[in-house]
Amino acid sequence: MLGVSDNSRNFLSKESPVPLVQIDLDRSLAERLGPQISEGVHQALVDGLGMDPTDKFQIFRTHAPGELVADPGYNGVDRRDLISIQIQMVHMYDVTTKWATFDLIAKNLADLGIRNDDLLISVVENGFEDWYAGKSRN
Repeated sequence: MLGVSDNSRNFLSKESPVPLVQIDLDRSLAERLGPQISEGVHQALVDGLGMDPTDKFQIFRTHAPGELVADPGYNGVDRRDLISIQIQMVHMYDVTTKWATFDLIAKNLADLGIRNDDLLISVVENGFEDWYAGKSRN
């Protein structure tokens, strides 16, 4: 698995990490491209993090015009329509792996016509002990 720290390898032999992806975007964009956005983000996690393809947990939160507010020029970009992608996952990937995954997400969404300048991608990390995915621990 790419970028996985040694101290987490024992756990991975028992279970795989289950990132939870929360995507906030304009309702009309979700209606038009929701399934494709879902697949583009998911495939980037599979390719970039070495994630099991069955670990797909996503929450789409759609918004009316004016409900997503962001500075249009922050960080030197030309932001027009904010799409916020927050990935909650176990702290086990190095910075290079995370950044490569961000790039894969941006590329996959650019293939759908979504501008990189409109993306805000963040990771929230916690430990293996902070998750329950419908299965008791042995």
